[in-house]
Parts: sequence; C-alpha cells; structure tokens
Amino acid sequence: MLDWLQKLQAEANQPPARPRGLFYADNACIGSVEPDLMRKIALIANEFGCKQLLITEQTTNGICTGWRVAAGYADTTSALMQLASMLRDAGLTGAWRDEQLAVRDEAGAQIATIERAAVRPLGITTLAVHLVGQAVDGRFWVQQRAFNKPNDPGKWDTLMGGMVSAGDTVESALQRETWEEAGLHTSDLQSLRYGARLSTQRPANDSGGAGYVREHIDWYTATVPEGILPNNQDGEVAQFALMDKAQLLAAMRRGEFTLEAALIMAAVLKLL
Repeated sequence: MLDWLQKLQAEANQPPARPRGLFYADNACIGSVEPDLMRKIALIANEFGCKQLLITEQTTNGICTGWRVAAGYADTTSALMQLASMLRDAGLTGAWRDEQLAVRDEAGAQIATIERAAVRPLGITTLAVHLVGQAVDGRFWVQQRAFNKPNDPGKWDTLMGGMVSAGDTVESALQRETWEEAGLHTSDLQSLRYGARLSTQRPANDSGGAGYVREHIDWYTATVPEGILPNNQDGEVAQFALMDKAQLLAAMRRGEFTLEAALIMAAVLKLL
C-alpha cells in the first residue's frame, strides 16, 4: 500500500490522547468522556445550583472509569441538552449548530438526541453520508469547502458530505445534503448506488482538546449527467472542480483533501 495512504488510515484510527471513562444514559453506554472534564462540569453545576448532572459510575484505584446521566429529568434528551449548554458555556464544544443528532445505545436504537456541537467531548458516535460524483467522461466532481467552515476550511471534499441528523434516515440526508451542498436532485443523477461504510475514531481537533471522534460514514456513488452542473445552495462550498484520476491522486498526496474524503476516494479508486 502507498505510504501516504497508510498514514491516512493510521490517522483515521487512533486511540484517545488521554484516558476516557465510559458515558452512560438509560443504562446504555452512549459514549466516553475525560474524567477531568466531567469533574469540571459537575463543579459548574453545583456552583450555579443546577441539578447534579452526572454521578461517578465506578472507580478503579481511585481513577474514575465511568459516568452516568443523573435521574430526575423529564427525559434523557433534556438532561443532555442541559449538559451540552454547560459544555458550551465552558468553551468545550465545537461550533454550535442548533442541530440535533441521534444518541443510540449499543444495539443501535435511538434513545435520545443531542446538540451536534456536544458529541465530540462526549465521545458519542455520529453518522454521516457522502456522495462521490463522476462526470460522464469519468472525471470526478469535487468541492472545496468554504474557508469559514469550522472544520477543514478550504480543503477539498467529495461532491457532497454531511451529517445525518436525528430526524433523518441516511437516504433522506443524502437527498437533502445533495441539494443544499451541490444544488442537485438525487433523482436526476445516474447510477446512484451505495458504496460502503467508512468508520473512523480519533482525537477531535475541537472541544478544547477533550473530544473524541467516533463516526460512521455511508458513502454513495453516482454519475452527474452532461449539462447539469453543481451549484451550492447553503454557502458552505467555495467552488466545485472536475479532477481526473491523476489530479485527484496528486491532490490527495499533498494533503489537500479532508481525511474522510481521501479515504473514500481511495476506496472508489480501489487503492485500499
């Protein structure tokens, strides 16, 4: 395997930078947290007279190994919303999106929702969807992310990539995000088909260094018919471009693509 690709794969699967304890809600493990982060938030809760948000689940040799959402809330979503707000006030979340993502138990059943900005510090697994688009002549449509995006500004990406929100299925997110990012209706695309799932786990580059990414990405491929051009609708794309295989590989080697997009494109090119 190519050295640069091996490095990307290693980067996509890294252990936490610091020890993390398991994070529970409704008797299900939903993520992981740094003990020092939870102690800080518990102190803030007590200082402002809030309900005790979290209790120590267990300790081993004096080290906290788990935390649990406390009882006494109307539902788990309400508890997680208050926790997310406190994390934001402490400067420990990513960019606040006012977007709810699903919180799932170990079996994959949704048990609550949470603000997107809080998933990384809590180590909650997220789901995303990407679309790899090709022109009729075989070249690849790619987008350059807007330079004001909080994550990977200015990097090249697949034709479309976005989170699957709590109210979405993968298919509905694919349709919505393809329109918002590329101004394309999936019904107008040719040979739309499911590709595979890419999973990544690694320290997050936001959340004050206390976050951890756990994400599944379902990616699809399709052909963009002649005469149809991508046209961004939501202001999150700087430009679109067509790249042939050689141009794509050169840009990937130079690190100009997001990590996720590079690994997806490598799979499409059958480099993995």
